[in-house]
Amino acid sequence: MIEPERLVELNDAPERAGDYVLYWMQQSQRADFNPALEAAIGLANQRKLPVLVGFGLTDDYPEANARHYAFMLQGLAETEANLHARGVGFVIRRSAPDAAAIRLGQRAALIVCDRGYLRPQKAWRRSVAAHANRRVLQVEGDVVVPLDLASSRQEIGARTLRPKILRRREDFISVLHKTAVLVRADRLDIQTEADLSDIPALLAGLKIDQGVGPVTEFRGGSSEARRRLRRFVDDELDDYVEARARLGDPKVSTLSPYLHFGQISPVEIALAARQAVVGHEALASFLEELIVRRELSMNFVNQAENYDSYECLPEWARRTLADHRHDRREHIYDYDQLACAETHDPYWNAAMGEMLATGYMHNHMRMYWGKKVLEWSASPEEAYAVLLRLNNSWFIDGRDANSFASVAWVFGLHDRPWPERPVFGNVRYMNAAGLKRKTDIDAYVERVETLTGATASSQKLER
Repeated sequence: MIEPERLVELNDAPERAGDYVLYWMQQSQRADFNPALEAAIGLANQRKLPVLVGFGLTDDYPEANARHYAFMLQGLAETEANLHARGVGFVIRRSAPDAAAIRLGQRAALIVCDRGYLRPQKAWRRSVAAHANRRVLQVEGDVVVPLDLASSRQEIGARTLRPKILRRREDFISVLHKTAVLVRADRLDIQTEADLSDIPALLAGLKIDQGVGPVTEFRGGSSEARRRLRRFVDDELDDYVEARARLGDPKVSTLSPYLHFGQISPVEIALAARQAVVGHEALASFLEELIVRRELSMNFVNQAENYDSYECLPEWARRTLADHRHDRREHIYDYDQLACAETHDPYWNAAMGEMLATGYMHNHMRMYWGKKVLEWSASPEEAYAVLLRLNNSWFIDGRDANSFASVAWVFGLHDRPWPERPVFGNVRYMNAAGLKRKTDIDAYVERVETLTGATASSQKLER
């Protein structure tokens, strides 16, 4: 059953006579545990029509590069095969996503879409709702608690969102069963515009940044996401609270890239975690990260139109950083030095090295990594721009709601004032001594050196 709170009519246009029900897939890039897909199949069955899934492949998405697109296309190839096995059609249009939906919608009885929270995603849906000339139904399937149900305003932090989430969380953690397809799409004569059987060739033909290349550490697709999920809940979740700080041998899910591209449902993850035989503290901590913290980020980008600007920061944070903008910085690095992991700090260099090589970084190191960029930049505004560029370029899940919120957190978002100090003012500070005290940071450096094959500096930070 799809909870009615996940459904929103985006316009008041009527349904039309059509050859199919169109599911315009953009955020929820999966064939299983996908409320938008199941809604489309159910509506198609009622109308004795097949379902066509359409995807708009654009190469002018902000900051798009080959790393992001290789991972996404790997997932789409699997999704295409799984949809065809269910009797659902799948086509790619080489165009802006809204243009693809409007074009494919000309032969559709109605359009079903999933929901995204970033500025371009919302603009695409407004465009389709305005120009499709037929009913457009949005189904929200990439959060646990529907965003607007949880909160209608920008939340101060986790402490204000948490009780609102917990009041409704249990209503939305439930199994989503597959709907049988009554009319197969095999006879639909609609050709795709992208060959997913040769992803390197498709990737090479896209007008995107080819300088940030694909990684081997992470392969896109729902089956790989589920493999990682099974490993995590079976072998690592019970040790989650303590082992998260063991950077040399981390016990974390590594599912953030898969969540970013909608290759796995957060509800499916929550159900799997609950079915595991683990302690209450470990389960509660993981669900806090998966649901409250992640959906706080969604709330932020949905409510703050300027979520990718320095101006999105709380007034207190901008004021205290302005008061300390002329403080002496012991080290200053530019973007190129940082992007090459060429700093005096072996811990920061290791974190950047992991990111360059794998497109991923342990969350504890992401915090330290970000704080140091603030410390080593000529101004807080420059630090914000550099950090966002590094984040969006090299992380597989760069440009995610979590990414924008995490960058802003470095500068005080979703946090409180701390004791004043140089450069940071009242914004939270992190240092190498804290890493040494709380984590096995030297083991982490060794792990990254092995991972990257790099010869890291033997220099040690002064404590």
